[in-house]
Amino acid sequence: MKTRFEKVRKHTTGLCENIPKDLMSMQPRAEVSPPKWHLGHTTWFFEKVILCEYFENYQVYDSEFHFSFNSYYKSAGEHLSQADRGSLLMDCEKIYKYREYVDQHILELLNNKNCENLKHLLEIGINHEEQHQELLQMDLKAIYSDSIDTYPENFSLDSNKKDQWFKITEGLYTFGYGGSGFHYDNEGPQHQRYQYGALISRDLVTKSEYQNFISSGAYKNPLYWLSKGWDWVCENDVKSPLYWDESDMSLPVSHISFFEADAYANFMGCRLPSEFEHELLDVNFKSSSKLWAWTNSHYSAYPRFKKFDGVLSEYNGKFMCNQFVLRGGCAATPEGHWRPTYRNFYEPHQRWMYSGIRLAKDL
Repeated sequence: MKTRFEKVRKHTTGLCENIPKDLMSMQPRAEVSPPKWHLGHTTWFFEKVILCEYFENYQVYDSEFHFSFNSYYKSAGEHLSQADRGSLLMDCEKIYKYREYVDQHILELLNNKNCENLKHLLEIGINHEEQHQELLQMDLKAIYSDSIDTYPENFSLDSNKKDQWFKITEGLYTFGYGGSGFHYDNEGPQHQRYQYGALISRDLVTKSEYQNFISSGAYKNPLYWLSKGWDWVCENDVKSPLYWDESDMSLPVSHISFFEADAYANFMGCRLPSEFEHELLDVNFKSSSKLWAWTNSHYSAYPRFKKFDGVLSEYNGKFMCNQFVLRGGCAATPEGHWRPTYRNFYEPHQRWMYSGIRLAKDL
């Protein structure tokens, strides 16, 4: 675990190595967090959840950080609002020193033979930081797009579309995580559901295919859209996906909202898959799409769901309202972080994340 911890912490700082200093504090809109906030928050998480509770006589690095870098844990005290994270004035060097201080103390714990009971919390902390590595890349793209620069993505999307469909046979299936390895509380417990026969595309919708949707005037036709989706289109004058361009139209269309994904599925005479249909797809064919795919499943608890204990009870369960599940992982998801049972979730209007469209239809 020591090696994994050090590797994850090093990777986060590596993602920030070549970012211009003025962009480290930039917050172009409320949902986007500045890079330096991610550096501080992932460090605060280890300090608050582990060091403050289990390291004897631990001295916090800076009490101000418990306000500045707490994201949404109400039980941990007051915190800076998400929209105000760009107002942080502290220099990045102080945050890097904070990381070094906390890392040193975590490594001391790991060298202690009595830390067996902390392994679960350390595993959550490592996975939490991996989540923020993906969020950081999403936020960086938004930050760069709002400046004069183009974000230098260090990955590429697949363009080998094969028009293949996965057939789901009607019957009773088991869903959710059932192994002994790490998983988030919202991935369990395992439970059974009856699934009707369906087809789900193994490929994501391409930019070329989505261009047909745009060219048809679909953004001006309310018949394809959910009521709230149509309001969103009209109020925000939406005419295309976020960051839309017409280069390499064989690539999958990305940065799509749930509203757009659902409207496109209606346009094609199909529907979005449920998260359970997508799980069956991922169990049989590990996702290689490089984009999270929207599902038509509301983000809610599985039967007999139990939250993490303590302050971590706020990790996932409190967001089970007005959000939809995405499945499959993306190119920015750290290697080894994703599982077929992994449940990502966002509000239906959001699209700065690496999201795409996969279609389904009934049999």
